[in-house]
Amino acid sequence: MITLKKEKEFSKVYQKGQKKHTKYVIIIFLNNNLNEKRFGFVASKKTGNAVKRNRIKRLFREVVRLNYNKFKENYDYIIIGKAVLKDNIDSLKYDTMEKDILKGIIK
Repeated sequence: MITLKKEKEFSKVYQKGQKKHTKYVIIIFLNNNLNEKRFGFVASKKTGNAVKRNRIKRLFREVVRLNYNKFKENYDYIIIGKAVLKDNIDSLKYDTMEKDILKGIIK
């Protein structure tokens, strides 16, 4: 799995990408013409303290790792955690997060 690292890469996807909203995440995606899938994971301070933000990003990475083939080729994806995760992350299970993210990419 290739990740977006540079601010320039994130900015391009933020500005030109299409957004899909689900209950827990916002998924922004953009065609990159690079013949590869790239991913960025964002959990802002609105989603909780450092422990919660790291858990959210670990869940996002695991969903992508196990469902890698369901994401389209030649696309950059940024998965952003919504503030509603702040209260729910302790009780939130992997299955729920997986369904939510997959619902966002299939819409």
